[in-house]
Amino acid sequence: MKIIDAKTFVVGNPWKNWVFVKLYTDEGITGVGEATGGLQTKPNEASVHELKPLYIGKDPRNVHEIMDSMRKGLFLGYSTAMSGIEQACWDILGKSLGVPVWRLLGGKMRPRIRAYANGWYRGPRDPAFFAEAALRTVEMGYTALKFDPFGNAYRFMERDEERLSLNIVRAVREAVGESVDLLIEAHDRFSVSTAVKLGHALAEFNPMWFETPVMSTDVEATIAVASQVPIPVASGERFDSLAQFSRLLGSKVVSIAQPEVLKIGGISGMVKAAAIAESHESFIAPHNAQSPLCTVINTHVGAAVPNLLIQECFDDTNAEWSRRIMTGTVQVKDGYIEIPDDPGLGVDLNEEEMSKYPYGDQNFLRLFEAGWEKRREIKG
Repeated sequence: MKIIDAKTFVVGNPWKNWVFVKLYTDEGITGVGEATGGLQTKPNEASVHELKPLYIGKDPRNVHEIMDSMRKGLFLGYSTAMSGIEQACWDILGKSLGVPVWRLLGGKMRPRIRAYANGWYRGPRDPAFFAEAALRTVEMGYTALKFDPFGNAYRFMERDEERLSLNIVRAVREAVGESVDLLIEAHDRFSVSTAVKLGHALAEFNPMWFETPVMSTDVEATIAVASQVPIPVASGERFDSLAQFSRLLGSKVVSIAQPEVLKIGGISGMVKAAAIAESHESFIAPHNAQSPLCTVINTHVGAAVPNLLIQECFDDTNAEWSRRIMTGTVQVKDGYIEIPDDPGLGVDLNEEEMSKYPYGDQNFLRLFEAGWEKRREIKG
């Protein structure tokens, strides 16, 4: 079997243009993957095609060999495009053997995966709104909610802004009660001193974790915060090397790693990151702010690794048309993701439906601009 062609498809999701990859083989089996970038679309799409000399003509079932070829071709680096291609190769391998990808990774460690909701607070930065939105999301069955209450803060916070942020968290906690986990997102916003101050203030609300309170690529800063606050710190979504996870978790003060499948080297990289975390008696809680396809990909990995804590999910809070652009998406029931059994990843792209939502040059989440939380929606 050989890869004979690759196509890309861009779908204009309101807050992040999604990039999909489809590989074609000479035996008629196709595979899909995702190469979405947070604030870049066209460079990622172009990279999929520019990398063709490194994977066209190769057997897609030799996933590691193709990934190694691309990594060396990029002078020992990973890219989002590489991850999308790698995922599509796993999809083809699973289909060729008639088994789901999780089976190829060693089989199920668990019958279902706990999920937390994100993207549910699309609207004004107001405690009452957050409380109402949180209740609606809990009514959907979720038992864990992640949100960023900090507006467009950068490094420091004015007193009134800090008070509003804490009041938002307080309103959510009072609305949903103590049985729902709150995950507080900080989007790399703060200096060490500000993060430490906020970490102590947030302890009142017993959050499951305080996520990326400082620049997450600054491992030393993250360790400094985690060693001084009374709540767990989670980080790692921006890591693009396994060594970064070793440094972070080796500190023994951070025990929740958040690898992003599109940055850490695809499915193979996620499994390796989980192994590193396991060696430090730590958990992974994969970052997943992409399309429903990426949720499926994370589900296959999460089904197989022993140290999964919880999985991020936007599927029920994305634009209502997002499930129509593909088949085989996973479902969240009573706060848990059901693990799919179809061969490969189990997802097919609906190209006709995708064409209704073209690329948009405003489809980006500008986290340091006022009102970013509103995430405008495209009607289908």
